Amino acid sequence: MGIPEIDVDELERHLAGGATVFDVRETDEWETAHIDGATLVPLSTVPGEVAAFPADGPAYVICAKGGRSARAVEFLRGHDIDAVNVVGGMGAWLDANKPAKSGG
Repeated sequence: MGIPEIDVDELERHLAGGATVFDVRETDEWETAHIDGATLVPLSTVPGEVAAFPADGPAYVICAKGGRSARAVEFLRGHDIDAVNVVGGMGAWLDANKPAKSGG
């Protein structure tokens, strides 16, 4: 069974409704561009940060292109977190001219 996924347009709609997005890229990638309001949890730290993810609703997970976030989602779902992968990652987000922030 595959992991649940959404595209960047659907993510944008969920964010407008108050959803939370978690970015599993590295700090330098995050500082270049990220979604305003996203929480940075680099992939290597996800196992120790499971408690940072909501237990009562979906956690949308993004990376650069979708590979690292897919691994994070698979891990989180194994820990009963309703995690959803963002297909295409920040690359797709930026290619679609969605709003992004740079810096910390």
